[in-house]
Amino acid sequence: MRTKASSNVVFLLFGVHFGFALSRSGATEYNLIHDMFRFRDLKLMYLMALAMAVGALGMLLLRAQGNRTISGEPVKVREAKPGWNNVYGGLIFGVGWALSGACPGTVLGQIGEGRIYAFFTVLGLLAGTYAYARLQESKP
Repeated sequence: MRTKASSNVVFLLFGVHFGFALSRSGATEYNLIHDMFRFRDLKLMYLMALAMAVGALGMLLLRAQGNRTISGEPVKVREAKPGWNNVYGGLIFGVGWALSGACPGTVLGQIGEGRIYAFFTVLGLLAGTYAYARLQESKP
């Protein structure tokens, strides 16, 4: 049986591997992201489409085999109906991604590469998360 510490090491190693893969694929390059949004270089878009297809296939296989989550619950995906909040959130996310050249995953790769400007993106992510949490607290 795995201990919590050994599980954390495994997760850390997966994270390091993911960051390395992002860096080697060019997903942390501001110019590549900028060119994707301008439809000049679709390499990154194809990479994301492949990642989504692999993730969907992985979820189908997990569900078909009856696998369980770390907490022992069956793996399931809840169906959610999209609304206007998804549109607004997607627009904010897309604009932030286009301006900063990073999403929450790639910004950590940029920090790992030593890119100073990525720290400002992290500050924006933290400020946005904090603002969202405060707004949720104030809802009735």
